[in-house]
Amino acid sequence: MIDPNLTGRARVEAALECLGIDAEIVTPGSPMPTVPLAAEAIGCTVEQIIKTVVFATSDRQPVIAIANGTRRIDRRRLAEAVGAASLKLADPAFVLDVTGYPAGGVSPIGIRTVNVPMIVDIAVFDQESVYGGAGTEDDLLHIATDELIEVTGGRVGPITRAD
Repeated sequence: MIDPNLTGRARVEAALECLGIDAEIVTPGSPMPTVPLAAEAIGCTVEQIIKTVVFATSDRQPVIAIANGTRRIDRRRLAEAVGAASLKLADPAFVLDVTGYPAGGVSPIGIRTVNVPMIVDIAVFDQESVYGGAGTEDDLLHIATDELIEVTGGRVGPITRAD
């Protein structure tokens, strides 16, 4: 059980310990405000960078989407995948409350709220491993994609559009 008061990198570290998975937190030491800069900082392709994005239904129920950082999440497809009429991007306070992570550093593991519908875009599985949020804007979680789906309990589906 992860302490519900933990946030940021400490929350990711606790989740890794609790889950007992072979993943690591990487700290490149350079700013990563964009997917291309994150990929450059750690020496991977942009397709290996994932984002964990929180949305809210009209009645403020959370929905989490995981997708390659270079792809745009299609809210209509995501809403259909979870049976919602519509979705909007969650505000930063809602993101922190639901996940335990600040917007911009949301990790796919250790989400504070249990049983949040989570959909992982099928394109994520074109990669053997990916780098996602690790609780801060300075850290990334390196995890195998097969382990990602196992530990998140997410469902896989086509939720992005190529732009």
